Amino acid sequence: MIKLKRKICLSIQFVLLILFVFIANVSTSKEVTTVASNASNRVVNLSTMALKLEEDIQNDLYSAKDTFTGDITGYGANCPLCSGNLACSKYYVKDGTTTYPDEEYGIVRIVASSSNLPCGSVVRFELPSVSAEPIVAIVLDRGVLGNDLDLLMPSEEAASIYVGRKTKSYDVLRFGWQRIE
Repeated sequence: MIKLKRKICLSIQFVLLILFVFIANVSTSKEVTTVASNASNRVVNLSTMALKLEEDIQNDLYSAKDTFTGDITGYGANCPLCSGNLACSKYYVKDGTTTYPDEEYGIVRIVASSSNLPCGSVVRFELPSVSAEPIVAIVLDRGVLGNDLDLLMPSEEAASIYVGRKTKSYDVLRFGWQRIE
């Protein structure tokens, strides 16, 4: 019941955000769009409120739901036993594709996990040998054990050169295809 209330609240916040952004964009004058509240004699800047709401949604989207530690390794779709078809989707990666367009997180990297993380889970970890920024990746494949992750790379050679095997902590941003609050 609490999860349902939370989802309803987030849905209402999202609708309000869209409404506020629309109102702010429709306003053609250089004046600040405000609303006076009779109850508390305060004025609310709708543009600022919309930006704050958007910031809160983004902060929630990227807040860790859980943290695990495991070995991060790399693999290429050109590995000897790889078909190029990912276990969790019909996404084909034999052509060197290493990213996936997620509806919530945008373009993310692809990782393999054990069944400890459901398909569609989104994780974040740091791997400076691959990216200066933290890597946000989605679980679309299987084939590893425990809490380990296997990062999809353009080739097996790139996987061994840039990833190797490193023990790292990683944050789970979403468990499965639906975010759990």
